[in-house]
Amino acid sequence: MELFGTDGVRGKAGKKVSAANVMRLAMAAGIYFKQFSRTNKILVGKDTRRSGYMIENAIVSGLTAVGFDVIQIGPMPTPAIAFLTANMRCDAGIMITASHNPFFDNGIKFFDWFGNKLNREREEAIEEIYKNDALIDASQAMGKKIGKSKRIDDVVGRYIVHIKNSFPRKTTLHGKRIVIDCANGAGYIVAPMVLEELGAEVIVIGNKPDGFNINEGCGAMHPENLGQVVRDKRADVGLALDGDADRLVMVDENGEFIDGDKLMGVLAVYSKNQGTLKGDGMVATVMSNQGLEEYLKKEGLKLLRSSVGDKNVVAMMQENNINFGGEQSGHIIFSDYAKTGDGISSALQALAYLVDTNKKASESFNPYDSYPQLLVNLLVDEKRPLESIEGLDTLQDKIEGLGMRYLFRYSGTENKIRLLLEGKDQEKLDEMMEESKSFFKSALA
Repeated sequence: MELFGTDGVRGKAGKKVSAANVMRLAMAAGIYFKQFSRTNKILVGKDTRRSGYMIENAIVSGLTAVGFDVIQIGPMPTPAIAFLTANMRCDAGIMITASHNPFFDNGIKFFDWFGNKLNREREEAIEEIYKNDALIDASQAMGKKIGKSKRIDDVVGRYIVHIKNSFPRKTTLHGKRIVIDCANGAGYIVAPMVLEELGAEVIVIGNKPDGFNINEGCGAMHPENLGQVVRDKRADVGLALDGDADRLVMVDENGEFIDGDKLMGVLAVYSKNQGTLKGDGMVATVMSNQGLEEYLKKEGLKLLRSSVGDKNVVAMMQENNINFGGEQSGHIIFSDYAKTGDGISSALQALAYLVDTNKKASESFNPYDSYPQLLVNLLVDEKRPLESIEGLDTLQDKIEGLGMRYLFRYSGTENKIRLLLEGKDQEKLDEMMEESKSFFKSALA
């Protein structure tokens, strides 16, 4: 597909994600959702990028042009849009965000009536409408059928109540000093309020968005800054969100990064012990460490692996009646509370576990030794089909012969190829990664 990538539509604001393209995409989405319409309302939220104003207005124009009424709620986390779309009985939800990308990018994520991200088939259907000039021209509303829009500013409270309901009622964060980095993004209002209401002493950073500083030297993409503040303030733990607050990265009391796979592992076992885990296991992606799989097996749990992308994780969870899963990058899904990755909800589950163990974070979130793993991103001029690259089979056979696991895949949003290698021998891993980098630099030059 030309428009949709791994997670919705994403690109440079003003270029791929221009006002004209966005308005047409909104019209196409509106035409698509009309066939399932129950309330004729679509919810629209955004993160804190300056370009969000332009894109929001274009979306409203496109949706009202094909007869939809629009509810605008301003900056809110992506998982809040998923929840509120269903809670407010809207036909669909739209989130304007480029997630962890820099401010000059932006994007659009779509949610259905139930608050689920659209699958590939539904995205393809919208893209086909986008390309159909005759259908778009014929679908223009006129007269009293043109839609209207209104802005609602009091939905924050609904989401806060929903999030707090995921935290054990008999548990409090009283006595915990927590640093939270909101990435100057969509969670900068909601996240600190939730933690404070649950009794924590909260130190907030990354909560002064100016339209350009989202993810800039802060948030989940730069946990080293959070770690320094945790050390300076002698906090118990640090939490970092990304630009749309659907991702969680944590640091312990020493300011050290907590591995995402280990975090998911202890939360899966914690859920099992609390009697809330369904399906006798969890779903992670092909990126997750083999150490996680072995740890879960020892605890009597299974690990299913999906393709990269939290919507792929969710799809596999639904297929196997599993209510917990995620990605090592920080998208963690507790489907009893959220339809997508939710950084704030995940943080509350991790904090509940931390309180329950009554140990330091460095002990609580380090249950096993990971296999050495290397991940490298290479810029490429062209995303040639991997199966067409001569010599790749030989390289892969060599990697497997050394007892290593590999994953080579293109980014869904950038001109990059991601190279993942995992094995027990760090020295051989380093050597094999250098050989792999050289191979792809030559093959994709």
